[in-house]
Amino acid sequence: MDTIARLREILASSNRAVFFGGAGMSTESGIPDFRSAGGIYSETLHREFAPEQMASHSFLMAHPAEFFDFYRRRFVYLSAAPNAGHYALAELERQGHLAAVVTQNIDGLHQAAGSKTVYELHGSIRRAHCTDCGAHYELDYILHHRPVPHCSCGGIVRPDVVLYEESLDNATIEGAIAAIRAADTLIIGGTSLIVYPAAGLIDYFRGAHLVLINRSETRADRRAELVIREPIGDVLHEALPEE
Repeated sequence: MDTIARLREILASSNRAVFFGGAGMSTESGIPDFRSAGGIYSETLHREFAPEQMASHSFLMAHPAEFFDFYRRRFVYLSAAPNAGHYALAELERQGHLAAVVTQNIDGLHQAAGSKTVYELHGSIRRAHCTDCGAHYELDYILHHRPVPHCSCGGIVRPDVVLYEESLDNATIEGAIAAIRAADTLIIGGTSLIVYPAAGLIDYFRGAHLVLINRSETRADRRAELVIREPIGDVLHEALPEE
């Protein structure tokens, strides 16, 4: 039996599968990753500051105009659309095989494809809030209020993404851990598993089937029942069980 057929068999027998995904899920939608050639951090955009520094909480507070210019240019890709993998996961949830998506991505493409239970470990570009009063805003507010978006109360309206120097949201972490603990199948896709603390969540998995779909080797490969090096969107689409 080939790997796709075996994955299809595993998914068909699952009713609490969880997908844990990273940047490789979004690169197939045209969104660059962070550290590879051509990635978000590969281009020097400012003669004085490194890209990682510009994506930090302290930089937002000290240089808000430069932060938002960097953010709009390098984090927001409005033309990106869900790919076959996003739609396959939404379909698996609809069929009752997938319990949740746990994602390190901030693009909102899983929800755009129709996934309902999504734990966004690093937040989302689709949402924003005032740093003073906490009022909620949508992405359009940040895009159209330049150079620095301000709330009616005077506070800065910042994106709901986790910046360097910031902690992950406790409720999101707890939900993701609970889903992974309860999972009968864990599919890890499009992530090198080097970004912590997010990558450490897979260690809570105690289910029957661990599947890796990634172009390069990860620390979890030896534990996996299946390791697949093909494009993640194609793999998930081809592995959809027949109803």
